[in-house]
Amino acid sequence: QGQLVESGGGLVQAGGSLRLSCLASGRTLSAFRMGWFRQAPGKEREFVAALRWNVDSTVYASSVKGRFTISRDNARNTVYLQMDSLKPEDTAVYYCASKMSISGAPYDASQYNYWGQGTQVTVSS
Repeated sequence: QGQLVESGGGLVQAGGSLRLSCLASGRTLSAFRMGWFRQAPGKEREFVAALRWNVDSTVYASSVKGRFTISRDNARNTVYLQMDSLKPEDTAVYYCASKMSISGAPYDASQYNYWGQGTQVTVSS
């Protein structure tokens, strides 16, 4: 079994910053890829960013590239999402996820096997 626990969400003004954390345990520690997704009310879940535990390889959605940074701390079994220059359209529930298989695209939510409970990020204008 694997478990992912997110933290760090909250309310911030436009232009501000937040850092989300995802603590991984169990099988998720051997995942091929870790990702962040988000889902706004009335919208589908969308890819934000992804990385690999033991290789310097990151992928970003075009909507967040240059503003968000995904990183990891292997000693702490934690993946982070640093979000800068936040916009009201970044408002969503943010989910951490792990992808066990090497196959499939990093931005495809259906390829991810374990999900956290989500953390709310609200950006006010």
